[in-house]
Amino acid sequence: MGLFDSLMGNVSSADIEKVQEDLGFILASDEQFVKGFKLVRDQWIFTNKRLVMVDKQGITGKKSELLTIPFKSIELFSMETKGTFDADAELKLWVKGMPEPLETKFGSDTDIKEVYQLLSEGVL
Repeated sequence: MGLFDSLMGNVSSADIEKVQEDLGFILASDEQFVKGFKLVRDQWIFTNKRLVMVDKQGITGKKSELLTIPFKSIELFSMETKGTFDADAELKLWVKGMPEPLETKFGSDTDIKEVYQLLSEGVL
């Protein structure tokens, strides 16, 4: 993924071996990584039990916040595809205990559809 794609909000696949190396410590004994997505510095990582949102912080990105959302806690999710005059696709997640949905913009309908499919498989 190039710098231009990053600035435009395009998502790329994360290398699962690198994810395993960096985040393997978070897995439960019966859990495995399924798929990962990168958006600039942040990541969405799907396991067979949850969604992990990695928020890289600071100038160097060495500091990270990990937000774990068990699939059983996702009450609703919605997808809005790109339109003629709307350059971004948008995904919303409603999580138990959170007053507002989590919203993420995607630069590509293809990327958001793959994320939506993974959410469908995990939540439904």
